[in-house]
Amino acid sequence: MSTIQALENEIGLLKEEYEKFERGNKSAGTRARKILQNIKRISQEIRVTIQTVKKTEEKEEA
Repeated sequence: MSTIQALENEIGLLKEEYEKFERGNKSAGTRARKILQNIKRISQEIRVTIQTVKKTEEKEEA
């Protein structure tokens, strides 16, 4: 699974859990926070990948 697909999957899960939280399910709030942490981790991986590609391309051009 690509990182973008993983991110989309986590966002889908977040929507489900947050809707449950809004209806009063406090446990869903905990799960939503955990999912948000996963989203943060995946986003950081994507950022690092992008930065690495940019640096590699800059070195090849020089």
